[in-house]
Amino acid sequence: MSQHRYLLGEDRIPTRWYNIAADLPSPMPPPLGPDGNPVTPDMLTPIFPMELIGQEVSQERWIDIPDPVRDIYALWRPTPLFRAVAWERELDTPCRIFYKYEGVSPAGSHKPNTSVPQAYYNAQAGVKRLATETGAGQWGSSLAFACAQFGLECKVYMVRVSYDGKPYRRVMMETWGSECVASPSSDTNAGRTILERDPASPGSLGIAISEAVEDAATREDTNYSLGSVLNHVCTHQTVVGQEAVEQMKMAGASPDVVIACAGGGSNFAGLTFPFLAEKFAGADIRVVAVEPTACPTLTRGHYAYDFGDVAGMTPLLPMHTLGHSFMPAAIHAGGLRYHGMAPLVSHLVRNELVEAQAYAQRECFAEALRFARAEGIIPGPEPTHAIRAVVAEVERAREEGVEKTILFNLSGHGNFDMAAYQSYLSGEMVDTELPQADLDRAAAELEGLPTPA
Repeated sequence: MSQHRYLLGEDRIPTRWYNIAADLPSPMPPPLGPDGNPVTPDMLTPIFPMELIGQEVSQERWIDIPDPVRDIYALWRPTPLFRAVAWERELDTPCRIFYKYEGVSPAGSHKPNTSVPQAYYNAQAGVKRLATETGAGQWGSSLAFACAQFGLECKVYMVRVSYDGKPYRRVMMETWGSECVASPSSDTNAGRTILERDPASPGSLGIAISEAVEDAATREDTNYSLGSVLNHVCTHQTVVGQEAVEQMKMAGASPDVVIACAGGGSNFAGLTFPFLAEKFAGADIRVVAVEPTACPTLTRGHYAYDFGDVAGMTPLLPMHTLGHSFMPAAIHAGGLRYHGMAPLVSHLVRNELVEAQAYAQRECFAEALRFARAEGIIPGPEPTHAIRAVVAEVERAREEGVEKTILFNLSGHGNFDMAAYQSYLSGEMVDTELPQADLDRAAAELEGLPTPA
């Protein structure tokens, strides 16, 4: 066999989400409103249901998962953990490499872990319609799936460069009954403003968020739904890491290094937060967040209060940021093209509990091909960055003369991303380094905004 597979029975689907905010060694700065004062729950009621607002500010370690959510989770959870025996042979390493595979969900990624509860809580609150943004289309298709489960309408603002490059993601959304438009669009004031300035704008998550928030804020029947960054989203994703903790025990292994790619932070949080709980308790575990060099939020960005969107409609969040007007290069990992990082993840990096690394897309795709040819799964463009980081750990272990146990999150498959692989295989793919001038512009943009304590 090329792989060892570790499966948990349906009765082992987690019954609670893990909220890392309860265990942080130091408190996280609060989000701020336009007046510079901390955001209060009532300020979020125009776009979120109270249950999600409560989870966003919760300091409880465990949050119960409603039975209707677990019933839908059972369509694909628990997800498998594999030991990558064939890839280990390909890399000629004594290191043991494991990966948690989230590509078995209906939408093909980890995103339904939060789209399902978000749709559920909104339906329970009597909301009829959700508006959201999506980068690579993984989140948009996941929310479309979830809304279909609970009878909600859904409108998705999809970043233009991905809308054009990943048409079948749009078709998935429409198949599940949702509407998908390219962002920036002419449907919102935020979108029209961008198009007037740059009719050929490739779009960004910051722009799409502005459009979706405006949509939700201007319709009484609509709430906003976000696929990453916020605390409740990261918390929902911890079903991934909770399962992985048990599966690693089944394998008789304990990870020395836990790795995941990071764009907004939810995929990274999902796998790593339960292992960080073990690290807080004394376990010797390194945790690594991996991002693209073209959008190096954690490795080169500023830790500051910043808006989550281009138009400045969101609260000010304490996070690593490249500036809310930052326009990332049109790399293939659309889910990693975000100017900011989840406040929880940013706080962990700032306190040196998590390491951050960045790699260029061509080297990531080169290693993704080796992985795919050994293990048979074609990775999504986003987790190719985690795969590259695993190879770096293998090389480091070889230099140090040690054997390591490495765990990473294969957060989704790349079956709808063949254009990206074609670009690499044809030699057309190019790497992009973020110019220092862009970082300087971000620093200027952040002047005058509050500084996190």
